[in-house]
Amino acid sequence: MLDVGCSPSGSGKETRVPRAKGPLAGVRVLDLTRVLAGPFCSMLLGDMGAEVIKIEEPGKGDDTRSWPPFTGGEATYFMAVNRNKRSVTLNLKAPEGQGILRALVRKSDVLLENFRPGTMERLGLGCGALTRLNPRLVYCSISGFGESGPEAARAGYDLIVQAESGVMDLTGFADGPPVKVGNSIADLVAGMSAAHGVTLALLARTRTRRGQKVEIAMLDVMASLLTYQAGIYFGTGQRPARRGNAHPSIVPYEVFRAADAFLVLGVANSSLWAKCCGALERPGLARDPRYDTEAKRVQHRDTLIPLLNEILGAKTAAEWVTRFEAAGVPAGRIRSVAEVCESEHLKARGMIVTLPHPTATQVTVMGVPIRLQATPGKVASAPPVLGQHTDRVLKSIVGLKAAEIARLRRGGVI
Repeated sequence: MLDVGCSPSGSGKETRVPRAKGPLAGVRVLDLTRVLAGPFCSMLLGDMGAEVIKIEEPGKGDDTRSWPPFTGGEATYFMAVNRNKRSVTLNLKAPEGQGILRALVRKSDVLLENFRPGTMERLGLGCGALTRLNPRLVYCSISGFGESGPEAARAGYDLIVQAESGVMDLTGFADGPPVKVGNSIADLVAGMSAAHGVTLALLARTRTRRGQKVEIAMLDVMASLLTYQAGIYFGTGQRPARRGNAHPSIVPYEVFRAADAFLVLGVANSSLWAKCCGALERPGLARDPRYDTEAKRVQHRDTLIPLLNEILGAKTAAEWVTRFEAAGVPAGRIRSVAEVCESEHLKARGMIVTLPHPTATQVTVMGVPIRLQATPGKVASAPPVLGQHTDRVLKSIVGLKAAEIARLRRGGVI
């Protein structure tokens, strides 16, 4: 039997690790979600070995299949978050389509949905109805504003939730308008939270032998990210200011301009400040009475930040990062998305993965960031084309014959 090692990959001393199925192997997930929050959740579950069956509308599929840009006729947006899944087309408004879904529910562990609250109930597919069919089912609902409260009926779009959660009020410069985060952070954090909730419910099921409902509201998860910013308000009654790239409690901890590019410095305490001043060849700054404590640096940021920009402008970003790293000061150059996607470091860690695809020839995706040595996750299969696995799933799981599947297809049920 092989030992399970704890050495980091590439250390040269890594103990041999047995290849095993992912930690969620044997878990079947019915994914009724579309766009981003739900598909991101199901992708995370699929990465860890769950069998994910993506239910899509016949002839149309997930909304993002039609969003440009495209490669090989496939939407890059869709392909970014739908690997490790099988696609089944099913008309959930048709009675026969609902019957097929119920048959799948009886043989599944998890159902994910991100319709507006009440939609699944109107179809007769709500949590109560489906858990009566399968008491072990974990039923996860993702919505914008939740299923209770005065705003429950509102539609959940990432931009709207970013605005309503206070995150946009914190993002941008004080003399400019609020700014959204560069990616769809509300959707993505909701998807991560849903995957966390589903996994916790599956763990609880090992003790209770029963499933349960998992409810995720995008507004809830975004509000929870306010953390210390909310703490400032709760503790002082003052609205946190929009500070651009600056931090409310740490200085210097922001973006600076070097001679050729932008870089960031993260000097979170006075020990690092002394090292930073040494790397800057300005050791006297560490003893300057305006800057010699964390609180004073925050108090005098208006004089310190321009001074640091003046000093840093004398050398290239690469030169400064080399100096800071040698001194033990956290620093980095601001990289473009293109540079990150071509990163040799990420490639070496298996975070850039290319897979064969039936119509786009190949697709490159980000890899699995959670590393389990004994039961690792894996990017195993490319995002499916619409309905790619309908026949196979209906035959192997539901037990339908080829003639019945053909009839359902002619009738627009699948």
